Amino acid sequence: MAGHSHWKSIKHKKAVVDARRGKVWSKLARLIIIAAKRGGNPDDNLALRYAMDKARAANMPNDTIEKAVKRGTGELGGANYESVVYEGYGPGGVAILVDALTDNRNRTAGEIRMAFDKNSGAVGAANSVGWMFSVQGIIAIDKAAIEEDALIELALEAGAQDVQTSPEGYVIQTQMADLEKVRKAVAAANVPIVSAELVKVPSQAIAVSGEAAAKIQALIDALEDNDDVQNVYSNAQWED
Repeated sequence: MAGHSHWKSIKHKKAVVDARRGKVWSKLARLIIIAAKRGGNPDDNLALRYAMDKARAANMPNDTIEKAVKRGTGELGGANYESVVYEGYGPGGVAILVDALTDNRNRTAGEIRMAFDKNSGAVGAANSVGWMFSVQGIIAIDKAAIEEDALIELALEAGAQDVQTSPEGYVIQTQMADLEKVRKAVAAANVPIVSAELVKVPSQAIAVSGEAAAKIQALIDALEDNDDVQNVYSNAQWED
């Protein structure tokens, strides 16, 4: 069911981009700035490459992307952002992991705590839920792009761990270190890629539906609405 959940997340994020493009661009600019601190050449810096790909997918102008890269490398001035992770629980004991980029830890921590408190959740201590998640590579492919058997053969030969199918499309799962190798193999086969990124995947999921699912989604929405938040992960498995 992970494939279905990932496509649900893609659709949700696309709706957010369409509705709040300016805020999304601001978040992506921060992601590029942080990544570019490790080097401004995307050919040598995969984190920057993926950040720029996400920005282009959100239709961010090239000059805005270039300025963000220069801010990260120090060629242009600007706020100094750092990466922080918040952990907690949502309604029903669902584990929540929040990745943020902030220039003020105290401000962000207070806002994250408020979002949890207002939505029947609670902030946890360090590694209270982080141990439930592992970093994996995820490549999303549209259903119409390729036949399932052909994609499975292509992906597994390239080193993927698994290929999952949902009504919306395919999700290729890789080990963190193999994401770029598999992505290149898929691209070389002229298969269009919807997205390729590193994500935090829960080891076990909790099935949610009805009112409980609505409450969890409200918490996730509140967290994602924060300007400093980049990604929100949970171990909730939405049931249709």
